[in-house]
Amino acid sequence: MSDRPRVSARISAVSESATLAVDARAKAMRAEGRPVIGFGAGEPDFPTPDHVVEAAVAAARDPRFHRYTPAGGLPELREAVAEKTRRDSGYAVEPSQVLVTNGGKQAVHEAFAAMLDPGDEVLLVAPYWTTYPESVKLAGGVPVFVVTDESTGYMAGVEQLEAARTERTKVLVFVSPSNPTGAVYPREQVRAIGRWADEHGLWVLTDEIYEHLVYGGAEFSSLPVEVPEIADRTVVVNGVAKTYAMTGWRVGWIIGPKDLVRAASNLQSHATSNVANVSQAAALAAVSGGLAAVEEMREAFDRRRRTMVRMLGGIDGVVCPEPRGAFYAYPSVKGVLGREVRGRTPRTSAELAELVLEEAEVAVVPGEAFGTPGYLRLSYALGDEDLAEGVGRLQRLLGEAR
Repeated sequence: MSDRPRVSARISAVSESATLAVDARAKAMRAEGRPVIGFGAGEPDFPTPDHVVEAAVAAARDPRFHRYTPAGGLPELREAVAEKTRRDSGYAVEPSQVLVTNGGKQAVHEAFAAMLDPGDEVLLVAPYWTTYPESVKLAGGVPVFVVTDESTGYMAGVEQLEAARTERTKVLVFVSPSNPTGAVYPREQVRAIGRWADEHGLWVLTDEIYEHLVYGGAEFSSLPVEVPEIADRTVVVNGVAKTYAMTGWRVGWIIGPKDLVRAASNLQSHATSNVANVSQAAALAAVSGGLAAVEEMREAFDRRRRTMVRMLGGIDGVVCPEPRGAFYAYPSVKGVLGREVRGRTPRTSAELAELVLEEAEVAVVPGEAFGTPGYLRLSYALGDEDLAEGVGRLQRLLGEAR
């Protein structure tokens, strides 16, 4: 028998998505009859707006959408995404600069595949979304982590980024609003970072999928709008999942220079061909419509955000900075670690998350998944009653820590 590994080293090195794993375990426990409340998945609890669903129904009946369509996306959707981008962020692009992808994850993967050669370094601000480093590694790149904490609101400054830059640095990943922390960079800081990246000839991948979810006076700022001189080396990743409550429809997109978008489109033509046409028709209705439903969701998230921050702040040993965007809180639980809770003494946030799931039947994602142990991520994209009950369970359990 051959001694060769059955699975390639490249794929064996890829870690499972921690957020999806936590969500799957919570659902399995609920299927067993346990009243688990899940704060793991980054998924709005609202239904997709009715007009979007109706557009999908109509598309399913249209024979045109029963066949292959262009790999890069329906022409009318690429045009609508370009117009939506101009409307929402002020970034003027052409439809030929848009590639429609199977969700934001494929957009990230294909962008890195198009930008990176083996050994190229990519600066990732930690805490980071779990998919970024895995996609960098799959593309042959090397993730370089720039670690932040609650003292700076989980934001990196130019000095930190410069300290991490080397001759091999090719790409900066810039995310605002942030998953997992909810950090939103002020406009002047966005400009400073963009100018620094331009000065050193770097590419920027900026993830704008939470652009509409900002609170408390925070404002979203698009980096290529604030620093237009770097637009030719900027890739914008976005999609319909978070803004329009369409996580399951799987429609995202890349916006970038035409040559890079063309290369990524060639890759997609061999990987998946076109995104499902019914989903593209639904996305067309979403991005072409108004933002009234989006604002209703944003107001609900804002209310839940304030409730969660207040309740978490009442737990001894927990420090929860106020998130200004997305729908996550990222509290430090370092003050709880090393203290006994129901006969167990968690030493890491991963051990604490396990304890919380077993004893309080509350699912959270430990900071290890995001590159910063000692923290937990909790999504507040769930119903008000479940949120209050879930955080209340945390309060009662961690209130026993000695």
